[in-house]
Amino acid sequence: MVASWTDEWGCGHDGKHHINNWQVYGCDRDGLRTSDSGVLARVANGKRTMLRTFEKAALEAGKAIITVLREGFPVAMKADASPVTVADEQAERIILAHLARDYPEIPVVAEESVAAGQVPDISGRSFFLVDPLDGTREFVDGRQEFTVNIAYIEDGAPVAGIVYAPALGLAFSGERGHAERLVVTEDFTVGARTAITVREQPDDRLALASLRHNSPETRTFLTDHAISKCTNIGSSLKFCLLAEGKADVYPRFTRTMEWDTAAGDAVLRAAGGSTVTLDGAPLTYGKTGTAADFDFANPNFISWGGRKRALEPA
Repeated sequence: MVASWTDEWGCGHDGKHHINNWQVYGCDRDGLRTSDSGVLARVANGKRTMLRTFEKAALEAGKAIITVLREGFPVAMKADASPVTVADEQAERIILAHLARDYPEIPVVAEESVAAGQVPDISGRSFFLVDPLDGTREFVDGRQEFTVNIAYIEDGAPVAGIVYAPALGLAFSGERGHAERLVVTEDFTVGARTAITVREQPDDRLALASLRHNSPETRTFLTDHAISKCTNIGSSLKFCLLAEGKADVYPRFTRTMEWDTAAGDAVLRAAGGSTVTLDGAPLTYGKTGTAADFDFANPNFISWGGRKRALEPA
């Protein structure tokens, strides 16, 4: 069986962007060791929870990104030939300031800081992973599925995270068995919250694939699992589509880094899904000092919505 491939994004006849039931108006480009479970419990004291810090940081960063988008920006290239803009840099500074204020004892691994050689020691520690602008290529090209990503890692697992798509006015957050879809208003405040969960694996499963990093291995995986429908989408929103039950599986057979996946993975796991390596083990975070790859690089993985028949080929 050969999978049919479609680009999920585009403008409908009504002049809106559509992705399943997502709509967005406008189609133009106008020092403490914390390996226990104490950090989340310690901060869950009413108004000041970790996710609230994440929300504030992500919304402020998203506002800065949209401002840069509207005003125009130059594009530079990093050593790995990936693009970077002032929006990436401003968003990261904003997020780091929020995390340093509320959680000064927790180290932060952030994409642009790592690119600048600023890598904290996370040995045996819980830590944050930050990608201030996932989908920079989409951002540069005027597409709208770029995201702000913040995650908290404990014992190698993403246990809290937020993914915010400022151009779509949507965010997704999750921690410890509860995930939400957030509608963000034009003034960058949360207007509505809805609990989300993965769907049970249907007979006719929908796969998601990277917009820019497709591979022959992905097609083989779809054929082996008799999956005939596959949609291409950029950034960490693929995890969020799984988390809210609009898709079923996301196979990834090309390079990703931990900051690319941690926040979306946290939301997915909180919604009842899973992300596993090709041997079926959960994808872990904080991978450093391995001879086989760079620090914080992910192996190939499969993210699943509902667990029924998740690992069974057709």
